[in-house]
Amino acid sequence: MAEVVSPVPGAGRREPGEVGRARGPPVADPGAALSPQGEIIEGCRLPVLRRNQDNEDEWPLAEILSVKDISGRKLFYVHYIDFNKRLDEWVTHERLDLKKIQFPKKEAKTPTKNGLPGSRPGSPEREVPASTQASGKTLPIPVQITLRFNLPKEREAIPGGEPDQPLSSSSCLQANHRSTKRKVEVVSPATPVPSETAPASVFPQNGSARRAVAAQPGRKRKSNCLGTDEELTTLPVLYLCEFCLKYGRSLKCLQRHLTKCDLRHPPGNEIYRKGTISFFEIDGRKNKSYSQNLCLLAKCFLDHKTLYYDTDPFLFYVMTEYDSKGFHIVGYFSKEKESTEDYNVACILTLPPYQRRGYGKLLIEFSYELSKVEGKTGTPEKPLSDLGLLSYRSYWSQTILEILMGLKSESGERPQITINEISEITSIKKEDVISTLQYLNLINYYKGQYILTLSEDIVDGHERAMLKRLLRIDSKCLHFTPKDWSKRGKW
Repeated sequence: MAEVVSPVPGAGRREPGEVGRARGPPVADPGAALSPQGEIIEGCRLPVLRRNQDNEDEWPLAEILSVKDISGRKLFYVHYIDFNKRLDEWVTHERLDLKKIQFPKKEAKTPTKNGLPGSRPGSPEREVPASTQASGKTLPIPVQITLRFNLPKEREAIPGGEPDQPLSSSSCLQANHRSTKRKVEVVSPATPVPSETAPASVFPQNGSARRAVAAQPGRKRKSNCLGTDEELTTLPVLYLCEFCLKYGRSLKCLQRHLTKCDLRHPPGNEIYRKGTISFFEIDGRKNKSYSQNLCLLAKCFLDHKTLYYDTDPFLFYVMTEYDSKGFHIVGYFSKEKESTEDYNVACILTLPPYQRRGYGKLLIEFSYELSKVEGKTGTPEKPLSDLGLLSYRSYWSQTILEILMGLKSESGERPQITINEISEITSIKKEDVISTLQYLNLINYYKGQYILTLSEDIVDGHERAMLKRLLRIDSKCLHFTPKDWSKRGKW
């Protein structure tokens, strides 16, 4: 699968998905204010050097979202204008073209409908007026707003060492509402922050920090972005146990944890095994700690993920690869125990070391195999992101074409099949079947009826694609009994 597959969460309480990155601006660093000398601030736009897919240098226009200082070296978090937000990154000063910098406009007050004064932020100027530079006027400092929680004191650190796991549910923006109530207050940067007040989030939605994540022991090293509390924002590497997914700030912390952790596979029930591939079903209520850690790990690669701790209404299906060291996590998808919209996937993710190896389609195929056992049709949580739509459309196309090409004619007549029959055979929802047939341009109106026409190009392309698809789900290896989650006693 190309990159991460994950549906973007829909309305209401949803576990955010896997697919499309809708990242807000990172939390502004106090040191990023504009000085009288005119240093770079948040909101500035200027060309930034990057490599394109052809490994060529280019200078697209980018906006500065955040500035931070690490060991006396400034880093700038940039968003490339008209590029997907998943390409946002930290860059050094050397990659910025300061000759073409565009500073943000000064906020102008405008009257509202009822005549009261109001204000709205202006868009960045395309050119800095020469008169402004000559007069030596300083540009305005953007107002920075910080959210913080008044929280109970955290558990004390382990004497003589660092804790195995940093702050968990103490500071999530969308924490479980059934837990301790927290007071939310809006403060300006000038307001003093009490020492007992925790930061606003463990893994903030805005991706304010990017650093490497190391998973040990294991065969792969996973690197991408991870947001966390203020104490961990400057760490170059976070260490996590790949079996229980608890994370720590140092290798020593991880090594001490490994002496106590006896897990060699995800908790929950193993419901599928064929060869080295296994699937484990994990109840978000019964295995809350693991489920929360899994969501936090997914946050490293799905920046729009906003729900981490309210895992009770979800089931998690973790795909693993087995070797002599244990069952190594490859990817997972989650689904609601009760879905009024017939969603069979809420969030789906293949970890970066295992992408483009067919595991993404295997996760999608497994989600529909569960729907077949449940006797339902299913669909991923809508709307889908760009990458999610590509991945699902590829799976739907191959599955539907496989059904159509397997039809046999009787007594020399053309084979016939209905949309409902395709939906029942594949457990793909009717709307998804219709949209896929329209995308493939297979539906034609002929002599008063709709017919499906398969061209040679489509048939040849499908056959080539199926030759590359080596990993498939074997329904005989699935041992799964669906539950009636409408009875709250089973939660």
